[in-house]
Amino acid sequence: MTATDRSIELITTAAQAAADKLAHDVIAYDVSDVLSITDAFLLASAPNDRQVKSIVDEIEERLNKELGTKPVRREGDRDARWILLDYVDIVVHVQRSEERVYYALERLWKDCPEIDLPADAKATQGKAAEHAELRDAEVAAELRGELR
Repeated sequence: MTATDRSIELITTAAQAAADKLAHDVIAYDVSDVLSITDAFLLASAPNDRQVKSIVDEIEERLNKELGTKPVRREGDRDARWILLDYVDIVVHVQRSEERVYYALERLWKDCPEIDLPADAKATQGKAAEHAELRDAEVAAELRGELR
């Protein structure tokens, strides 16, 4: 069994929305062969809570406006470290970068086929690592400046 056309449409729209809000490392998996509760997972991350919320809000708004669907469940708003949107056909996970590394959902689903995403979403691959390197370089420069 593979993800339905509707699931692919939802994933593609959600991935584009995440990319438009500068999400990092957007990727989608077809989990329909291993799970009976949903067809696909979309994973995305962001460096801070505010951006996680912004990405989730954009996904929710875009799926509602363009495809007329709302999540049946939204979890994780309070801390905004990991917000889950459950659309039954798909589940969207938007995590802070630290949670993404810690929970490593990609490892769990690596045997499932990846779903082809829009070019903007594909371009987000590796952005979390780039962001971390920039942040580390800024912190190091700041420390060197304080020590002089």
